[in-house]
Amino acid sequence: MKTTTIPALLAISLLFAMTACIKIEHTVIPITKSGLLRTDFQQEIDGKKSDLYVLTNKNGVEIAVTSYGARVVSWLTPDRAGKFDDIVLGYDNVQGYVASAEPYFGAAIGRYGNRIAKGRFTLDGAHYAIPANNGENALHGGPRGFQSFVWDTRQPDHRTLEFTHLSQDGDQGFPGNLQVKMVYTLTDDNELKITYEATTDKPTPVNLTHHSFFNLHGTRDGTDGDRLRTINDHLLTLHASHYTPVAPDLIPTGELPAVEGTPMDFRAPVPIGARINADFTQLKNGAGYDHNWILDRPATDAGTGKLYLAARAVEPASGRVLEVRTDQPAIQFYGGNFLNDTFKGKHGKTYAHRTAFCLETQHYPDSPNQPAFPSTILRPGQTYRHLCIYKTLVE
Repeated sequence: MKTTTIPALLAISLLFAMTACIKIEHTVIPITKSGLLRTDFQQEIDGKKSDLYVLTNKNGVEIAVTSYGARVVSWLTPDRAGKFDDIVLGYDNVQGYVASAEPYFGAAIGRYGNRIAKGRFTLDGAHYAIPANNGENALHGGPRGFQSFVWDTRQPDHRTLEFTHLSQDGDQGFPGNLQVKMVYTLTDDNELKITYEATTDKPTPVNLTHHSFFNLHGTRDGTDGDRLRTINDHLLTLHASHYTPVAPDLIPTGELPAVEGTPMDFRAPVPIGARINADFTQLKNGAGYDHNWILDRPATDAGTGKLYLAARAVEPASGRVLEVRTDQPAIQFYGGNFLNDTFKGKHGKTYAHRTAFCLETQHYPDSPNQPAFPSTILRPGQTYRHLCIYKTLVE
């Protein structure tokens, strides 16, 4: 009978231990390229314990997600030389998100993404008030929007996360019990596919979105010292011929002007910073780009799953590319205007002015108060559906 040597037993034990560390079960700390520790994301918040999950694909792309706010914490993807870096802003631990002056890093947004004027709307003759958290207006569902909750989470496999959350009747002033389900899927085509579904027992406005802050230089190595490089050199394309201009309080005026001949025209690739200081009222009102673009697609396709290419961002030096596809009628492009040197994130880096951009697929801002805009009202018996795909590639 052949015996097993002590060194062989040690080797077998080590292999078993390494295998156990990459299992999906909730009892182990995942080994991640990002270096994030699962224990740093396990904290009781409002009576529920947050956690960290990891999505991987065959190409080595890795996305780490915390159940606190269903937010993307890190997103490792290669440049044209095959070097991986993290392309989203965020924190090394869940407490960083809880305490941050920027509550939306990587988060799921709801019940209503973007702004509602003065936090008020009328629906079927009833008046509703949402707490103001952006001047006089309600932003992203009010001060305790979906980014503030630990979502119920299930990970059936290494590529999929399922999130559910019940927003109860009266939550932040919104009517109806809203049951929300989101599924995050990392495909072997390097796509993060996000599907949203929601149902309600009373009529209510619904406009869900995703709020990752991107920097395609990479947030670990794409820096000048300890500061991220700005995203002003990224080439941006938005497939949109019209947009919704805003008043100084960032509420849409109701007009739908063409982008042609203005700094809002991104129909062909343009560096984000090329016209950022132009003498243009909308750039002054938004302190830069913080606007909603109307996608060149039929508004009736919203929620049908029929996808359109909405946006494409390219970082020329690294070759990293981010494409955004959606079935929604609009996209909010935000250029990181309100970041500043007080934001210290992962890897000890400073998230300074305009060091990130956001591309949020959505309906128009303030739609509950703008009858000419496509409706965002969900009624009992209906199902809200929204599909968004973020794809990374190189060129």
